[in-house]
Amino acid sequence: MDNQPIRKPSTWRTAIRHFWRRIVPPVDLKQRGEVQVQLRDASHPDFSYFLLVFLSSVIATLGLLINSPATIIGAMLVAPLMSPILGLGLGSIRGDDRLLKNAGTALLRGAAVAITIAFLLTLNNRLMPFAPLNPSDLPSEVMARTHPTPMDLGIAIAGGLAAAFALAMPDISAALPGVAIATALMPPLAVVGIGLAYQRWDVAGGAFLLFVTNGVAIAASAMLVFFALGFTHRSADKVGRIFGIPRSLAISLFFTVLLLGPLTYISFQFVQEASAARNLVERNIGIELIIEEEVRNFAGAEVTTWNITDEENLLILEITIRTPKLLSYSDTIVLRDSIGTQLSAQNLFSEGQEFQLVLNQFQAQRLDPLIPPTATPTPETPTVGPSPTATSTATLTPTQMPTATPTASSTPTPLPTATHTPTPYPGRTTSILFPGLRLRQSPDGPVIATLQQNEQLTILYGIETAGGLVWIEVEDSSGRIGWIPQIYIVTPTPTNTAIPQP
Repeated sequence: MDNQPIRKPSTWRTAIRHFWRRIVPPVDLKQRGEVQVQLRDASHPDFSYFLLVFLSSVIATLGLLINSPATIIGAMLVAPLMSPILGLGLGSIRGDDRLLKNAGTALLRGAAVAITIAFLLTLNNRLMPFAPLNPSDLPSEVMARTHPTPMDLGIAIAGGLAAAFALAMPDISAALPGVAIATALMPPLAVVGIGLAYQRWDVAGGAFLLFVTNGVAIAASAMLVFFALGFTHRSADKVGRIFGIPRSLAISLFFTVLLLGPLTYISFQFVQEASAARNLVERNIGIELIIEEEVRNFAGAEVTTWNITDEENLLILEITIRTPKLLSYSDTIVLRDSIGTQLSAQNLFSEGQEFQLVLNQFQAQRLDPLIPPTATPTPETPTVGPSPTATSTATLTPTQMPTATPTASSTPTPLPTATHTPTPYPGRTTSILFPGLRLRQSPDGPVIATLQQNEQLTILYGIETAGGLVWIEVEDSSGRIGWIPQIYIVTPTPTNTAIPQP
């Protein structure tokens, strides 16, 4: 029996490799050389590279500060950071130390320049607030890049695969701009600079984690594509293989999977915070509906503002209402019980909590120009004058001898004295500083208008003392009736007119 060579059965790795080659044929040697040259040139940190980094950082930072998605997309298209990351992937899979060094240097220097530019622009905006921002309430486009999730990791992996395929196969190179938009690299770096400028370490840390996630995922997926398309160099085998794949690719995939840990934790925290915020919004909406309905049904009033203080064993609700008729203390008790019953019925506060109501109210009258107010007749009240006084009359006394009869002289009867009735008289405001004198609904009460210097007034009948000041009831030129301190009023000196006596 002749000795014939024993043919080894094909392993599952060989079968998979053969099946893959049938679906995706390897890139020819010429195309591989062009890709390598292109990535070497794009990954070299020269003047053109840093100029594009500078411009894209400026565009991204300003777009984030003004909360403009279109501007941020423009920065994604200008940013050159995708090429160094793809260069890292190709250099790792081929064992090209020079490409690895150039690409790594370009990526680190570009990231540092982008963060510095964003930091300086944000500081300049704080000194000259062209887009005034509150550090505790940054724009939504900024905050959207501070909570990376596993979905961001998936987007980066898919984007890296698409970028590597588009680079290796000229037929689909038109997909590169879309990849640059999908895997945003420059906006997270700009958010890091913004967070550092506002000393928001949570913002800077979250955005930096997003950038690291995108970079590692894109590099790992690019290595996988280059390995599948036959870019592996024989010299790369000197570092060994793990499960049939180059060691560098295995390490990159390991770090990519390792990122799932912090991303999942951050996502869990973000979901909890979002759920708590949503529950709080729904609760406040329910409370607001109950307040408005109960106030409207009870007093026909309108709620202007309300605020809630939720403590461990106490729920304090402060309401400000506009009402046509001021409520009494007993009315407030009834309103508090009514609102508390409705809140308890809908489980809007804990059963063990005590409910308290603080009511601020100011009276307002609704006037419709199309419906004139109904005149209320006021009956005239007669003024009681002095009672008539008996006048002594001369009596004729008979005498025996005829004498001249005296003629009775008329005695003047006193006339009724006119009763003093106060009448409105003119006046004007004085000694008023910016922003003006407040016209109040009652002495030291709610403000209903603001008066200016030398504004004409009509002084009415009311005078009261409150808060250590004498308050005068006045009517302004717009017909509004209210109270102001007497020290801010100048009036003409009245002259008493003598009443002629008969």
